Amino acid sequence: MTIVLGRPGVNETGDAVAALRRWQGEGTPVQLHPGDLGWFWRFGAVATAAAVRTWSRAGRILAVGLLDGPRLLRLTTAPDARRDEELARRIVADVSDPERGVLMPGKAIVETPPDAVVQELLGDDGWGSDEPFTPLLRDLTDPVPGPGVRVTVIGPERARERAAVQRAAFGGSTFTDERWHAMAAGPLYSDARCLVAYDDAGAAVAAVTVWSAGRGRPGLIEPMGVSPEHRRRGYGTAITVAAAAALRELGSSSAFVCTPTAQPGAVATYEAAGFERLAERWDRCRNV
Repeated sequence: MTIVLGRPGVNETGDAVAALRRWQGEGTPVQLHPGDLGWFWRFGAVATAAAVRTWSRAGRILAVGLLDGPRLLRLTTAPDARRDEELARRIVADVSDPERGVLMPGKAIVETPPDAVVQELLGDDGWGSDEPFTPLLRDLTDPVPGPGVRVTVIGPERARERAAVQRAAFGGSTFTDERWHAMAAGPLYSDARCLVAYDDAGAAVAAVTVWSAGRGRPGLIEPMGVSPEHRRRGYGTAITVAAAAALRELGSSSAFVCTPTAQPGAVATYEAAGFERLAERWDRCRNV
């Protein structure tokens, strides 16, 4: 049967989210998570829908992609479709031809599950390897100890603090309290929490957002950051421990995060918070 490329409308993104939820499971590489769409929702429902692509056969969604910018497609597939060559060849054709409405011409990056045949076919088609990423996972079977600092779950009245830490931690961030409210108004935030850590003087020093995919499924940390003037004081580890505890309260079976390997400090922070480093991953990159 024919593989169909879809561009869901605002009222149809729920089908893509439902598929992503079903595909999260222990032992299956976490790639695109419902929380990735939830975090993108800070730009609003219309922008989020415009960034989603689906690939379906006979009405069943087999792959979901999120355009995290015009030159980056974050893609995953149903676990039982990872080795589906017809699907993979259609995805490669769609991402390689700008007229199909997925990626712009020129340099582009595609994130795919490491065990998916589309990763191999992109390589055969001339796509190289981009910079490596390090995934990390913490099992949440056992209770998580306290973070050792004051951590607060953020609601609307403290959205400005959460946004301020985000902008300080990530240069060039456009996150504002208005965008926090847009994200929190989205349908995925009911399974999410924003946390902020404070120093002894009461200053907000670190922040994180966590996303559950449902009970018994891996949860996602996206994003976590520490204000530059408060780094190397243990706040990154503390807020990450608090994030793991929040995901456990939401019913997640594990906590997952992925960070550039070129940022060893970030990797070390997650390991200090009890996360286990997994095998590195490489995205596919087109440089012409």
